[in-house]
Amino acid sequence: MVSDGRSASRRPATIFDIDFGRLYREHMMASGRQVKAPEDWDGRAERMKAVATGSRYVRDFTARMDLSGCNSLLDVGCGTGAIGLAVADQLDQVIGLDYSAGMLGAMRELAAERGIDHVLAMQKSWDDDWSEVPVCDIAVASRSTAVLDLEAALQKLDAHAARRACLTSKVGGYFIDPAIAAVIGRKLDPVPDYIYAVNILYQMGRQPRVDFLDNDHRPTDCETAGEFVRRVGFSLGQLNDAERAQLAAWFDQNPERARASSQPFRWAFIAWETG
Repeated sequence: MVSDGRSASRRPATIFDIDFGRLYREHMMASGRQVKAPEDWDGRAERMKAVATGSRYVRDFTARMDLSGCNSLLDVGCGTGAIGLAVADQLDQVIGLDYSAGMLGAMRELAAERGIDHVLAMQKSWDDDWSEVPVCDIAVASRSTAVLDLEAALQKLDAHAARRACLTSKVGGYFIDPAIAAVIGRKLDPVPDYIYAVNILYQMGRQPRVDFLDNDHRPTDCETAGEFVRRVGFSLGQLNDAERAQLAAWFDQNPERARASSQPFRWAFIAWETG
């Protein structure tokens, strides 16, 4: 008997052997990235409210949304409601979901200022019980899926979308340039990016479509050292006094270098049909 050297019981591994949900969870844990607390976003609500409309990102996102046949929208991680409020005139109901009371308050204020009275704000996180959250025709998650368990989040979003769903996820694994972290002796590991969402949705039986949104704004395009330190701290987490002083000195040495030290964000716009 002639053997071909291969075991009959073995077969080559394929993409179908990969559990992308588990792989994402392990990658996120290995990256060391911490999920922001609601209070972290509360403190940004007023600043974000001031730029909640008219941005290139909001225009590009809403231009790609398919609202045909839709009367209701669920905006998960809605922040100040930039997406939902931008299309509210085309819908009968907009529901904003966020775990930050400050962000939801800003959304209510913006809705009142614009005379929009069919907006409902619900304070819930991705991890909360959503049994009271209505199923809407379309569910969206704009820049809000950097969670510890993406598979669970996508299943919730999908289950609360009667017709279709869409989201944006970061392209590339960094929210701040590793060279900036190196100024204070920190090493950054890349976090999972959009390709996990595409593969998890595929394994959920969905057929996601992908487009890309470019942003002109650089995360470190700041006028002052104080603002630069605040933005870096928001991305990296808690900074001590020595780290803040180092970053401020680095900015003051060459502000133009600091402003150009990070690339504009690029986002993947991922959309799929649910029903």
